[in-house]
Amino acid sequence: MKHIIIFILFTIIVFAQTNERINQNTMPTTISVSIAGHFPVTGSFVATIAERLDQFVTRIYNQSLERAIGSVNEERLLEKIKKDFSNFSLRGINLKRADGSLLKIDLQKFRINGDFVNNPYLKNDDVIIFPPNDIERNFISISGAVNIPGTFLFVEGDKLSDLLELAHGLNPAYEISGKAKISRLTYDGEKQEVIEININDDFNLQRGDQVVILADETQRKQFYALVLGEVNQPGYVPITKSNTKLGELIKKTNGFTTNASLKRARIFRGNSITTLLEKQYGIKIDENLINNNPELVDRIVNYEQQMMFRMSNLVEEDQAYFAAENQYRVLNEGSAVDFTKVTDENSEIYNFIIYPGDVIIIPPKMNTVYVFGQVSNPGHVKFSEGKNYKYYIDQAGGIGEYAEDEIMIIKGSSRNWISAEDNIVLEEGDFIFVPKERLRSFRTFAMELSGYFSIIGSIATILLLIVQLAK
Repeated sequence: MKHIIIFILFTIIVFAQTNERINQNTMPTTISVSIAGHFPVTGSFVATIAERLDQFVTRIYNQSLERAIGSVNEERLLEKIKKDFSNFSLRGINLKRADGSLLKIDLQKFRINGDFVNNPYLKNDDVIIFPPNDIERNFISISGAVNIPGTFLFVEGDKLSDLLELAHGLNPAYEISGKAKISRLTYDGEKQEVIEININDDFNLQRGDQVVILADETQRKQFYALVLGEVNQPGYVPITKSNTKLGELIKKTNGFTTNASLKRARIFRGNSITTLLEKQYGIKIDENLINNNPELVDRIVNYEQQMMFRMSNLVEEDQAYFAAENQYRVLNEGSAVDFTKVTDENSEIYNFIIYPGDVIIIPPKMNTVYVFGQVSNPGHVKFSEGKNYKYYIDQAGGIGEYAEDEIMIIKGSSRNWISAEDNIVLEEGDFIFVPKERLRSFRTFAMELSGYFSIIGSIATILLLIVQLAK
């Protein structure tokens, strides 16, 4: 009897497994799913029984985009196609089942929080209906103390918690007040209602609401100055927003090396076009703007130049020189400081305030004076304390035959040009420039002479006219 029972149970198990295999072999592995509404492509498509909505939508989108751009080589057309294809909403999607049931889907939320409520498995004859993506009129927006501020398609029933979720939550970098302001315009756009609420109140939003999560802007940022050259620890040095002193900054670099030339040290208020624009106009310029729209950047930069010219009396011949001087002024602002007393805490230079983005350059000692121009052997001449300019010219091989008398000394610390005289004290890093005399050919002399005669002739004509009128 016992053997008979075991045999019957074994037979039942084998029969059940056989039926399961038959069902698996006959069960369809693919289903038909339709896409409708405002999506780059619509119609019926093949899906698998194991596909979720987001996987299916992503696959159909990528396949369709690949076909659309497959034979396109023109860059602008490619960008236009990609832009057109991306113009659909991941919010407000309706998933209509064959049994008549309707699911409200928010794929944008699923991609943020991974909640599969917004990413169900597909069934045969499902219809996915995408809403119009009229983000310009049908929107809600959020800014302030959130991780990712932005503008999103409004869906009926949206609350403040939904918008916070779309913005990836509150930003922990801020000391948040717990308050939010909602700006709500009337239909004609002429009046604005401002509603202040607690963040914890799950406030019902309306189409067009603009939400600001209130918090003072955090000043805990990556403020730094760049120190290069002859310091013991060069590089980026963390500083405060607006009260780090130069002396304190130098201490953070572990001081100067023995080869530092303090008289030629420089401070630059920023070292790039980006810093210039941010400091002068409060405009945040990123790499994409600089790379993609150089004309706009040029217009913004030229605005500074035009403002300087606007009320001036400069003639055209002077404008090129002024433009060069003005650029030097902007880029070199704050550099005329003497570093020799930077270790004295009571000195003005020690207490000189350094701002974020400043660049401090401490060059090495040259221990030479550079002589160039109309000399036989231009180049570096070893610095000798107390020697005047004639000594260095002699060391450079002496003055050439066509040298001009007006020799100039260019100070290495300020780049100031000074007429060479015996009492001028030279320092290491200075330059001596011996200009070339301008030789005039007979033709040049004749042209100048003809110019003089022309002027004299004109004066004579005017005098004759005056005499005739006086008669």
